[in-house]
Amino acid sequence: MNSVMNKAIVLVLNRNWQAINIRTPAEAFCQMATGVATALEIQGDDRMRPVSWDEWVQLPIREWDQAVQTVRGPIRMPTVIVLANFARVPKKRPKLCAKAIRERDGNRCQYTGHLLKPEEGSIDHVVPRSRGGKDAWENCVWASKSVNSKKGNRLPQEAGLKLLRAPKRIHEMPVTALIRNTHGLRDWEPFILRDVDHQS
Repeated sequence: MNSVMNKAIVLVLNRNWQAINIRTPAEAFCQMATGVATALEIQGDDRMRPVSWDEWVQLPIREWDQAVQTVRGPIRMPTVIVLANFARVPKKRPKLCAKAIRERDGNRCQYTGHLLKPEEGSIDHVVPRSRGGKDAWENCVWASKSVNSKKGNRLPQEAGLKLLRAPKRIHEMPVTALIRNTHGLRDWEPFILRDVDHQS
């Protein structure tokens, strides 16, 4: 059962039912047991109800549920919990990674303007790292692999290239926009979109 606990994840909603975080089942159980959160019992998109810890531990285990074995017997594992007294949606800047750079640049090579499939592009450091360029939003762009290879360790102008626009730092955004349903959990779908793109 420990392996199930380690693999499973629980979506955390604020009291307005907006997605704000992801927790492990152990953390979710702790928040439920202390009254910080209630779990959602979900039976389809239009049948959801918050359930307190005392009632949750009595719920039957359905065939599609994951459960954890405890001294009092198996307990259904929640997929979504709701915080009782937290209403804000925190803001956060996306992590600097290939996927974030690609999304910022609209899947386009920043030297040619061509629309690229995820596997056709890669991060280019405008000022190469070998010449002191940093891993920073302002120094990273999405470029086709062929252009990136052509540019090599040169500056754009040295390689006969010109940026379509100067790369900029991404602003902080509500964390709800950054949470992805990478596991394709049906219970999460009313709150966030399923992430069909696993490229990063």
